Amino acid sequence: MKKLFIACDSAGYELKTKAITHLTDLGYDITDLGCNGESCDYPDLAHSLCTKVEQEKEHAGVGLLFCGTGIGMSMAANRHAGIRAAVCSDSFSAEFTRRHNDANVLCLGARVVGEGLALQLIDIFLNTPFDGERHIPRISKI
Repeated sequence: MKKLFIACDSAGYELKTKAITHLTDLGYDITDLGCNGESCDYPDLAHSLCTKVEQEKEHAGVGLLFCGTGIGMSMAANRHAGIRAAVCSDSFSAEFTRRHNDANVLCLGARVVGEGLALQLIDIFLNTPFDGERHIPRISKI
């Protein structure tokens, strides 16, 4: 089972807690890196999560980041060389960012997607394999 790292800023806190409940019920091994609803700076949480995902790359570590739009978290996350973070708000994007980009961090905007859609996107992201082969040379250029 993949190790999941989860973090949020205050705008994403409620959605993060719902995601943790959902994923715990599914048996995932989750490490919650914060925040706990207090005001915080989203880049700090994104950097903490990405460091953990990079350390776990040998074991297919994956991260989930939650903020208001998902955009700030993705911008901070993608500053890390080993991270391919994607903001998704539809199922096609959640599936194909895994299939074609081998994304290892999903960023969700709590003010953009509701709980039901967010959980669906997480499930798609976590259960979609990387297609490999022809996409590997493209990813290596990132």
